[in-house]
Amino acid sequence: MTAEIALDTRIGEPAPDAGEAELLLFSLDRSRAQFAWKAGGLDDAALRRTVGASSMTLAGLLKHLAWVEERYAIDVTGRPPAEPWRSVDWDATPGWDWTSAADDTAEQLYALWRETVARCREAWSAALAGGGLDEPARFTADDDGSSPALRRILVDLTDEYARHVGHADLLREAIDGLVGEDPPQA
Repeated sequence: MTAEIALDTRIGEPAPDAGEAELLLFSLDRSRAQFAWKAGGLDDAALRRTVGASSMTLAGLLKHLAWVEERYAIDVTGRPPAEPWRSVDWDATPGWDWTSAADDTAEQLYALWRETVARCREAWSAALAGGGLDEPARFTADDDGSSPALRRILVDLTDEYARHVGHADLLREAIDGLVGEDPPQA
């Protein structure tokens, strides 16, 4: 049941006097590590298991959270989406990130999530070095033409992980009984 691909579950504690940006990034990285622990080390079949009446799978969560990371990095950087996201016709295939995961192997899903998280960490580092959390995002909202501060985008990304780590908890416990809040640290 174990895939050979390991996901990073390290949690780096912030300094006792850490500033707001460092604490928000710590919160996001902690949620990423919790998710990696719950979703990591499984084979294709285990990643596709559902619980009860839900169609949600860890495979779908991996691909969805990779897309969420990409989407928020686009907001932060203004760059176009990377593949596979750039080629998706989102209007013709709503929920593609969730449903297409059934066609991917564990190795592909782990690589996609891991590479996207690494690219997004770099995007956040660069964006925050350029002016901090008060800097506006690189997009304007359709409804009022405003650009939210990077702080808002970072909080929204952290919230997305917090919601889905709970789903991953339930799915992983049903697969092999793994329970707990934080991954064991070296």
